Amino acid sequence: MNDTLWPALMAAREAIAKLDGLGKLMPSYSLVLTPLQSREALRSSSMEGTYATPEQLLLYQAEPREPRSATDPANAWREVHNYGMALKTGQELLDSGYPLSTHLIRTLHRVLMSGVRGADKRPGEFRQSQVIVGSGGRYIPPPAHLLPDCLDAFETSLDSPNDIDALIWAFMVHYQFEAIHPFLDGNGRVGRLLLCLQIYKTLELSKPWLYLSPYFERHKDEYIDLLFRVSTHGDWYSWIAFCLEGARAQALDSIYRFEKLVALREEFFGSVQKLPNASARLYQIVDTLFERPVITVPSVAAQQNVTYPTAKSDIKKLIRCGILQTASNTRPHYFFAPRILDIAYADNP
Repeated sequence: MNDTLWPALMAAREAIAKLDGLGKLMPSYSLVLTPLQSREALRSSSMEGTYATPEQLLLYQAEPREPRSATDPANAWREVHNYGMALKTGQELLDSGYPLSTHLIRTLHRVLMSGVRGADKRPGEFRQSQVIVGSGGRYIPPPAHLLPDCLDAFETSLDSPNDIDALIWAFMVHYQFEAIHPFLDGNGRVGRLLLCLQIYKTLELSKPWLYLSPYFERHKDEYIDLLFRVSTHGDWYSWIAFCLEGARAQALDSIYRFEKLVALREEFFGSVQKLPNASARLYQIVDTLFERPVITVPSVAAQQNVTYPTAKSDIKKLIRCGILQTASNTRPHYFFAPRILDIAYADNP
């Protein structure tokens, strides 16, 4: 490794270690992990031209539905939702002892492409025809008949022992996956999913805390150009330096969001404590808001095993505290926790 990369590597590793340490101390890991994963899904999808707001994604997750036409915005919402589902599926498989492998990659692709635009492009199956990348065919991946050999070599590299730092190796593997481009569609998103999961496993983090898509999206042109320069000029240095800075920046960003969310939770608890006859149930509802900051009266009634009037009364109390507000023009009525959304999803919380 080029000696000039050592400071960048150490800075990235230090920030990731601090992030993982804070994550272990969370009162509930889902307090911050779920918002981070949703933000990753939104940003990675938007890099491919699929857009949804956090509110739209949360409402869709609360009440999924099939798109009614090709122009129905539910198409985009489902694509973003599928990204989050693929990420959780990958984490569950790794946690169960499943290896990083081409089979795992095909599973991620199958979940990602299920029931969305592009579902006709062989979900979970590697391509059997040529594809081109970029306008004017800027990059041409290996032809289909070479894919088996390319993927065999790629799979071997996923877990092979080597003397390269695991974080740097993950960025090298990410380039290799994008260069092979093994699917007809969804390669960018699957590649970023794999990057999250490989960092989680090979750096032995307690949870998959680190997500690079927000950084890649902010620097999208540079991200694409540097991937291309590895192919055209063998410029690994610039690519790795870019990714290490991204890892450092995103780890520090997540730490900041961690601290803000934990402080907000304590503030919310303090507000609930001031209510007359505050029940333990209200604290439980507040905690669930950090995992999914949109609720309905029926969802609270079912979750807390209480009657509809009791759930409605609890929500009204949280509205009076300034914790919840009513979403406009929704049926049934949905209630958001806007301050959680601001911290979890805003570019500059």
